[in-house]
Amino acid sequence: MAELKDVKGIGPKSLCLLNKININTIEDLVTHYPFRYDVLQRDDLTKVEDGEKIIIDGKVESVPILMRFKAGLNKMNFRLVTQSGIVGVSIFNRAFLKSKLLVGTDVIVIGKLDKTKNVITASDIKLDVLSNKVKIEPVYHCTSGLTNKNMSTYINMALLMYGREVRDYIPKKYQDKYNFVNKKTALNIIHNPSTAEKLKEVTVRLKYEELFEFMFKINYLKQQNKKEKNGLVRVIDREKLEEFRKKIPFTLTNDQNTAIEEILHDLESPTRMNRLLQGDVGSGKTVVAFMGMYANYLCGYQGALMAPTEILATQHYINLCEFLKGTKVKAVLLTGSTPKKEKTEIYKGLEDGTIHMVIGTHALIQDEVTYNNLGLVITDEQHRFGVHQRANLQNKGVKPDVLYMSATPIPRTYALTIFGDMDVSTIKERPKGRQKIDTYVKKTTDVKEVLGMMYEELKNHHQVYVIAPLIEESENSDLTTVNDLKEKMKLAFKDKYKIDIVHGKMASGAKDIIMEQFKNNEVQILISTTVVEVGVDVPNATTMIIFDADRFGLSTLHQLRGRVGRGTSKSQCILISDSDAERLKIMEREDDGFVISEEDFKLRGHGDLFGTKQSGDMTFKIASVKNDYKILLQAKKDSKEYLENKETDSDELKKYFIDSITKVN
Repeated sequence: MAELKDVKGIGPKSLCLLNKININTIEDLVTHYPFRYDVLQRDDLTKVEDGEKIIIDGKVESVPILMRFKAGLNKMNFRLVTQSGIVGVSIFNRAFLKSKLLVGTDVIVIGKLDKTKNVITASDIKLDVLSNKVKIEPVYHCTSGLTNKNMSTYINMALLMYGREVRDYIPKKYQDKYNFVNKKTALNIIHNPSTAEKLKEVTVRLKYEELFEFMFKINYLKQQNKKEKNGLVRVIDREKLEEFRKKIPFTLTNDQNTAIEEILHDLESPTRMNRLLQGDVGSGKTVVAFMGMYANYLCGYQGALMAPTEILATQHYINLCEFLKGTKVKAVLLTGSTPKKEKTEIYKGLEDGTIHMVIGTHALIQDEVTYNNLGLVITDEQHRFGVHQRANLQNKGVKPDVLYMSATPIPRTYALTIFGDMDVSTIKERPKGRQKIDTYVKKTTDVKEVLGMMYEELKNHHQVYVIAPLIEESENSDLTTVNDLKEKMKLAFKDKYKIDIVHGKMASGAKDIIMEQFKNNEVQILISTTVVEVGVDVPNATTMIIFDADRFGLSTLHQLRGRVGRGTSKSQCILISDSDAERLKIMEREDDGFVISEEDFKLRGHGDLFGTKQSGDMTFKIASVKNDYKILLQAKKDSKEYLENKETDSDELKKYFIDSITKVN
């Protein structure tokens, strides 16, 4: 297939901006789906009531007047001539539009009408005109320097030039069965919908395609696991293991002890272990995993634990070293930033068996890494690794037992579908001393009160997390950004406290440095996106503030809340939102992650075609395991049938799916 730079209109600068938001190929570009649709239909100025939403088009009649205020705020005013009269327009923080709003320019204004003043306070202005028909306009996630119009132009040019080359991931049998349109037609409609009906039709088709591929890979791994009947045979020295357990400086909960026994039973069984260990935030899954690693070591096998980030891997390594004090176990940390000389020594130790345990990141599955006798593989936050990455680590050993850990409580229906062949160990009890985190839902008008709550904690030498949904300003969104919050926090707290930011687009090393500074209290206010959802323990952090909380799923909010309350001091979580208050109130009432995940599943069981896609399943571009559960079940059934049908073994698509799982990433 052609490269992204071959698409007409994409120059070096645009290419860099597209790469910045992980669009690296033509397929990435044409499957960069709208996250929302604006449904535009002209209103009559004389018939809209005071305070109601209005969508109207017209021509700019006056030169826009721009007023600037402190704290980086600005306001722009101009008059608009419409089919139903002249009206004033005001819009905040859209200074970049001034040069485009020339007198006579056609624009569409979306906002609220103040009938008394005859002024629309606009939330958005589009350089376009409305026809008499309903217009469905796609809205994309962009980045600074890349507009929604740019994105739409690039996508449509790519479809025009190379649409036929885009791979279709639905076998012909199922395309015919469900009367699906072909991939190119589906992509053209989803990016340029003419009606809501057609949009819904192709959205279902594209969701099915994603879920079919995903479930094929899951079913393939299940099939391979079932073939591996003969696991490693161990006899665990229970006395030595009990001595190790007694050295743990706290009492394990009943759930932890039960989970340990289930893992030990799997290790001693001749059947290969394939177990999911799930537990709420702070429930103590890690110590259970360490007990499994130590039991595996007592039987003469190596153990490996893979974490999604260097900082989390480092935290696990530090904790493991504490647990192993006084033993003869040699444990090492292996990440991308491990010095070359040290890496070479680690590779040698893993190969000759002198290293017994290793904790690391994706570095554990690189070609250079060879294990002497890998017996147990653990992946932490397993949902953050692709199926092929998990497979690659377990394939590093002869037939190692596999344990997956997840701090994201999974609803039972969801778990049975995706992890149907796995045994599941669940830790629900909290360790003694773990406090409930006070949670409050506040409006944006309460920000002064929230700043006061922050100040009280900072005065007491505690630290604060502040979360925003976006990194930088977008012309298509009024959501709070990390960069905007940094400026506002600096204004509020002057130079009294060190403020810094982290987000997913930062280089891993830079992110780790700031997180380490926060851990050491060199940074008092950490402003971030959800990248801190899984991170280091900072016992001194007592306050979590989440802006635009309505834009996150309840499970994500619960994960973020779990970043505080890890020390002895009372902690709090403040959710700031002007909408969706009823759903957010669940967070005030509930602190059980399993209850919250079930509520989330119920509330978000059906997707809203014209709503904003919630934060959640990172694996998918358009589908959601939660929102599209019925489609998932059908895709699961069809993909299993396709996988098990011997007549399809020669299919190019089937080979492609299997190769994408088994190849080393």
